[in-house]
Amino acid sequence: MQFSEAMRSVTRHGEHWQATVSEDWLQGRSAFGGLQAALALRAMRELVPADMPLRSLQTTFVAPVPAGNVDIRARLLREGRSAIQVEASLCDGEQTLCRLLGVFGSARPSVLDFQPEQSPVTVATSKELRYVEGQMPAFTQHFRARWLRGDLPFSGGHQRDSVLQLSLRDDGPVDETHVLAFADFIPPIALSMFATPTPGSSLTWMLELLRDRYDDLGMDDWRVDAELIAARDGYTHQSVMLWGPCGEPVALSRQSMVVFG
Repeated sequence: MQFSEAMRSVTRHGEHWQATVSEDWLQGRSAFGGLQAALALRAMRELVPADMPLRSLQTTFVAPVPAGNVDIRARLLREGRSAIQVEASLCDGEQTLCRLLGVFGSARPSVLDFQPEQSPVTVATSKELRYVEGQMPAFTQHFRARWLRGDLPFSGGHQRDSVLQLSLRDDGPVDETHVLAFADFIPPIALSMFATPTPGSSLTWMLELLRDRYDDLGMDDWRVDAELIAARDGYTHQSVMLWGPCGEPVALSRQSMVVFG
């Protein structure tokens, strides 16, 4: 199932929505976090004007989301003149599996107008992440990933920052749900410091979007600049800057994760 096909599986049933998670989008026992957030966002979208951009998304991963059908509940929390806040949850019966808060906002007049600029990366050799069934999370087969800087997962490395070139195997056009997939792809940098496979999991994810349209971007050659900020007591804290194919600043991300080792 391509990413766009998973998005099209979101259908409304009265006050709730339902979506399908296929086995090839799993990350261990649970669906890939970027897919979880994107499914919820697709439901949120039906409560918000189509021309109002998503500005920020806060996500808490509560419990595993298995393959199969998943229920989505979304409700409007507050609608102001320029901003709308919407809450959504992925659920299994009465059990909440993932909870999200999205803030959508119209453009406002401002004298401030500046954006981050992408710094160049000198690449002597790059390392490609090749999908091996049974040895890597299933969802990674939908991406092409190349490490321009940093260490691959479970390589026993020591670097605390990574730069990836990333493409998604999907049909266009790009929309805000694809941004979530790109922003959440990179595994915890801490896992690259282990020499053998070690479990890890995301707890919370904060994403801030810097653009109001994405259909002018392609699916290939995005860039992820990630840094491991801190690690202690089994918890790690990682930040990401996401760039479009031509160096456009797209999103800022911060995640709190756990590693079991």
